[in-house]
Amino acid sequence: MTQTEKHIWLIDTIRRAGRISLEDISAKWQDCEELSGGKPLLRCKFNRWRMAILMQFGVNIECEKGGSYRYYIDNPEAIDEDRLKGWIIDSFAVGNILSEHKGLSSRILIDEIPSGRDFLAPLLSAMKEDMEVNVTYQGFGRDAHTFEIEPYSLRLHQNRWYLLGKGGNGKLWLYGLDRVKGVEVTGQKFSMPKDFNVEEFFAQMFGAVLPNEKDACTILIRAYEGHAHYLRSLPLHHSQREIYTSEEYTDFEYFLAPTYDFIMALLGMGANVEIIKPTELRNEITIWVRNLAKMYDINKQK
Repeated sequence: MTQTEKHIWLIDTIRRAGRISLEDISAKWQDCEELSGGKPLLRCKFNRWRMAILMQFGVNIECEKGGSYRYYIDNPEAIDEDRLKGWIIDSFAVGNILSEHKGLSSRILIDEIPSGRDFLAPLLSAMKEDMEVNVTYQGFGRDAHTFEIEPYSLRLHQNRWYLLGKGGNGKLWLYGLDRVKGVEVTGQKFSMPKDFNVEEFFAQMFGAVLPNEKDACTILIRAYEGHAHYLRSLPLHHSQREIYTSEEYTDFEYFLAPTYDFIMALLGMGANVEIIKPTELRNEITIWVRNLAKMYDINKQK
C-alpha cells in the first residue's frame, strides 16, 4: 500500500466516524491486517500523516479540546467542494472497504472501465508538464492513425475515459480512451490557456459529445409513473431543476446542448418521460420513436 492510500484510509476513517479518538483509529488500523500488518498506529506516525494530508489534500485533521481528544476534519469543504478530490478519496475508500471484505468477492459485481487505465499515466504526466502527445487512435469502423495533440483535460463519463485535446487545426475534440491504441509524450511544450476552465467547458454538455452546431437551450421534460424519484436521486445534468410536481407527473428543467448522447439517454427512459420543450427537440425525438416503431412493427414482421 502506498503512502497516499494510507493517508486516504485515515481521511475516510475520520470522515465516516465524524469524531474519533486516536485509540479507536489505531484499533481500526490494526484490524486491517492487510494494510497494517497487525501493527498499531503510533502517535508519531499519526501526526506525520496528519501533516502530509494537510500538504497533499488540504484536509485539516484537528483534535477536540477539553479532555475528549477526539479527532475530526476541520474543513470538510476541502473535500465536498472539490469533485476530483472527493472522487479520488471515495474511490480509494471503497477499494479499502472491499479489500477488508474479500470473502464477499463472489457476491459483489462492478462494471469494468474499458482500457482507460492503460494510458492515464502518460497522459497525466504530459498534462502536468504541458507536453504535446502523439496519439494513435482508431475510431469505430475506421483505420488507426496517429496525430499530435495538446492534452487539455480528462473526463470520466458512463464508465469511459475521454481525452479533451487540441489538434493542429486549432479545434478541441474528445477522444475515447477505449479507442486509443498508443500514447507517446513528444517532449514538445505547449502553452495551456490560463483562462481555460474544464468545468465551464463541459457545463452545457450532457456527456462526451461536443455540441458542434447545437447551442445550449432550456429543455423541459416531464417524468411519469414515479420516474421522478430516479431523476431526483441521480440528476441527468448539474443544471437540473424541479419546477413542478403533481400526483401524475413532475417537470424538470435543464440548460444544455441537446446532443446525440443526451437524446439516447432520454430514449433510454422510454415512456417514463416526455419532452415538453423545445419543439425542435420534441420533433427530433418523434422521428426517433417513429423509426423505432417501424423497426418493431409486429404486422410488418408477419
